[in-house]
Amino acid sequence: MTAENPPVIEIRDLHKSYGQLEVLKGVDLVAEKGHVVSLIGSSGSGKSTLLRCCNLLEESQQGEIKFEGEAVRWRGEGHNRHPADRAQVTRMRTNLSMVFQQFNLWAHMTILQNVMEAPVTVLKRDPKEVEEKARHYLAKVGIADKADAWPAMLSGGQQQRAAIARALCMEPRALLFDEPTSALDPELEQEVVKVIKALADEGRTMILVTHDMKLAADVSDHVIFLHKGKIEEEGPPARLFGNPQTDRLRGFLSATAA
Repeated sequence: MTAENPPVIEIRDLHKSYGQLEVLKGVDLVAEKGHVVSLIGSSGSGKSTLLRCCNLLEESQQGEIKFEGEAVRWRGEGHNRHPADRAQVTRMRTNLSMVFQQFNLWAHMTILQNVMEAPVTVLKRDPKEVEEKARHYLAKVGIADKADAWPAMLSGGQQQRAAIARALCMEPRALLFDEPTSALDPELEQEVVKVIKALADEGRTMILVTHDMKLAADVSDHVIFLHKGKIEEEGPPARLFGNPQTDRLRGFLSATAA
């Protein structure tokens, strides 16, 4: 990490609360270019909230968020704190594509139209150019033959792969995955895991919230274990999964292996 080559995402001392409920209590996160960071922890530990704060879908009350070295500008303090520059937020968000647990595909559009929609309407790209890229990314995730199908005609695994193609078609600097396999049956889950592993092998920058410890161990450069809004333990996957230092992480891993 240097001034010439800053992390894609850098978060320092992030605090997020909903009224009196404090969900994040001073969290740090750094995603270097080409690295995969996985967030693990029990339900309610703050993983998805942290991910949503990364691309400003949620507003935090304290702390710094930087994208490729550029700090988000804020106005106000605490619960009155909001991003000061909406154009900056839009620019940053278009470079951080998010893949949700639920696929969020438009039911009235074909798979190809779903993948093309944001680059054409948000980025104002040429539709012919975007169509070529969209077909390329659909092939990349293994569903090129589903381009003209409607979302309802696809399995859950295929719909999630379409959602990944849609995220890729924005050609973002980083991909954010929020439990991308948790809504899927085990057999369909493996289709999506295979795509995520291939993206990691390509050296794409990713932040991954997952309940799948094997996936986190296989693809991550760095793993963060969140517990009640704080980082309980973090480090390379071999150490976190092979030699956990805290009782809480040992208990969590034992529960997930059961």
